[in-house]
Amino acid sequence: MLGLDTNILVRYYISDETDSSTIQQRESARRLIESGEPLAVCKTVVLELEWVLRGYYGISRQDVVATLRHLLSLPHVKFEDRRAIERAIDNHDSGLDFADALHHASYSECTRVASFDDRGFARQSEKLKLQPKVQVPRLGGV
Repeated sequence: MLGLDTNILVRYYISDETDSSTIQQRESARRLIESGEPLAVCKTVVLELEWVLRGYYGISRQDVVATLRHLLSLPHVKFEDRRAIERAIDNHDSGLDFADALHHASYSECTRVASFDDRGFARQSEKLKLQPKVQVPRLGGV
């Protein structure tokens, strides 16, 4: 099994051919991913892929979700903590920041999650009625 780095996936999904090296990398990534060879993708690569697609390339949430779901649909690709990634994608599609969604999904065995991100993570997860509940610790108290 071959583990994939984020840049392989970016080259596979993004067509920004600006020079011959980039074009060759895209073709190499395509051959590799479409070969059917058993491949592996870890959670951190999925997290980084979302960030690159959104943050660097400016791809919309809807298109990022579609890209991540396509990647998950490839039968020869194994994912670290697939269930957490699937839940994170669903919660991201519902409005939660992807990094927060992946963190939350990774804490599925916890009873609560603590975060100082009241406006984002805590409020959004409450709005979505996610479990475990995200709570903001009290300030200045024990």
